[in-house]
Amino acid sequence: MNDAISLVVGVPAESAPGERRVALVPGAMAVLAKGGLRLIVERGAGDAAGFPDAEYIEKGASIAGRQEVFRSADVILQVRGPGANPESGWADLQLLRRGQTAIGFGEPLTSPDVGLALAERGVNFLAMELIPRITRAQSMDALSSMATIAGYKAALIAADSLPRMFPMLMTAAGTVAPARVLVIGAGVAGLQAIATARRLGAVVSGYDIRAAVKEQVESLGARFVELELGSSGAEDKGGYARDMGQAFYRKQQEMLAGVLAQQNAVITTAAVPGKKAPVLITSEMVRRMMPGSIIVDIAAERGGNCELTRPGEVAESGGVRILGPLNLPSAIPYHASQLYARNISTFLSYLVKDGRLRFDREDEIVRETLVTAGGEVVHPRVREVTGSTTGSAV
Repeated sequence: MNDAISLVVGVPAESAPGERRVALVPGAMAVLAKGGLRLIVERGAGDAAGFPDAEYIEKGASIAGRQEVFRSADVILQVRGPGANPESGWADLQLLRRGQTAIGFGEPLTSPDVGLALAERGVNFLAMELIPRITRAQSMDALSSMATIAGYKAALIAADSLPRMFPMLMTAAGTVAPARVLVIGAGVAGLQAIATARRLGAVVSGYDIRAAVKEQVESLGARFVELELGSSGAEDKGGYARDMGQAFYRKQQEMLAGVLAQQNAVITTAAVPGKKAPVLITSEMVRRMMPGSIIVDIAAERGGNCELTRPGEVAESGGVRILGPLNLPSAIPYHASQLYARNISTFLSYLVKDGRLRFDREDEIVRETLVTAGGEVVHPRVREVTGSTTGSAV
């Protein structure tokens, strides 16, 4: 590492196809500058999100080409690190060097080969999706920030795609009945989808296996759908839904079928970190839905909550359309980048002590996010997946 006042932070342009976000926005640079960190940003990195190079320069950053950013930086900040960028992440991995630190989303539990490769190259990697859901880490919680964007956008997609209007309207030509919308999953994305659909005037219901979220759903003006499933223990210690097993999900599908048949639009958001999304809507359930209704499955990137979901495409069955949008936060890159930049800059500032990076593994935030360090895979859950502590040749 460099001396106490010259830690260099690099922000390359995102290389994943269709990714329009940037890891750091000009407005978030001040907090890093206060810690004595210097910024080097790849030319044009913020253009797609609405942050031109001139704004970075005005805040004191240097602008350079991609190779120079990776060569000069002690710390690389990305939205999608190599594991979360399957198409071009391996090229980025070749630019990382021993002793360098990379921070970003990395899918460490589902891309174990990348974790091994990062360890082999001697790169310290910290995964933003592993930030623990504890009070003192709330301002670093990038998953929640991006879920907020995704839930908002999902409701807009539903309103735009449904062949009817969301609000009730009373006109000289007659009364237009409001659309009925069901949101499955009342996590951050689901609650934001509920709130947005309500603001658009729909009659909204919310369902989640965690009975504890009933009050949150109802506080947004939606009806909470209760199914007698005996779902105690459906939430893990981090506040995420647990994988409940196939027998539970089959019973859930049976009971949800009648509810779905009454809806005009369904937004599904159920996900279990590090695992394939549970299938909550079968093809048989879709057949019972009204022609002209739609499903917006924002768990499509994890395989989808609907059996008929095709990630990145629109499927149709019996007059019901199933939308599988990908990377919704990137569809609103300006504010998604703002939120993510606040998360990652706060996290990096937390790691820097006296101008140097410190990885205190006694600290829960560091312990839960540090995937590789010192040439080894050090995260317990990732080690279980890889079955090894070191990488293979790259």
